[in-house]
Amino acid sequence: MPTTISGSTGVTFPAGGVGNTAGAAVGTTDTQTLTNKTIQGGAITSGTAVASTSGTSIDFTSIPSWVKRITLMFQGVSTSGTSTIQIQLGTGAGPTYTTSGYLGNSQAILSANAAIGENNGAGFRLVANIAATSVQHGQIIISNISGNNWTEFGILGQSDTARINWSGGSVPLAAVLTAVRITTVNGTDTFDAGSINILYE
Repeated sequence: MPTTISGSTGVTFPAGGVGNTAGAAVGTTDTQTLTNKTIQGGAITSGTAVASTSGTSIDFTSIPSWVKRITLMFQGVSTSGTSTIQIQLGTGAGPTYTTSGYLGNSQAILSANAAIGENNGAGFRLVANIAATSVQHGQIIISNISGNNWTEFGILGQSDTARINWSGGSVPLAAVLTAVRITTVNGTDTFDAGSINILYE
């Protein structure tokens, strides 16, 4: 898609375009066509929503190496058992999922103002002490703090009862992040309702 630069003082054409000399000053009516250029930043890319109605895990892979923030969106997500839903981050082409080193915890507030919590371990735990009938809605944000170090923050509200779950944590990865997995702590409970998607930028 052609990109038009018009009337910008001090802007010059990049190398590799066609139609104007690289390095020439931009005039008020000049245009420069950029061919096969990657422009990073400023755009949010959506994944493809996945029905969370079966299986023990849901994976989003092939995340570009330049990504600095990932938002996971939950709509009516439920599982077959009481094992806590958690997120694990993956690296490499495989990918290989990191299963240790997650710090932080999740907390839940019930309608009776009682609070319960769980510490992270093999993943970012998103809820605490759930029931098989729990139905989750909300967002989880995973952000790059530096290098291969990532932080997590999120809020999930339940529609089956008056309860809110929030979580926060961090984890160092051994390599560049390429994938995100949503699963449970025991790894055997299955997803049985809802939809999950991601945005990355």
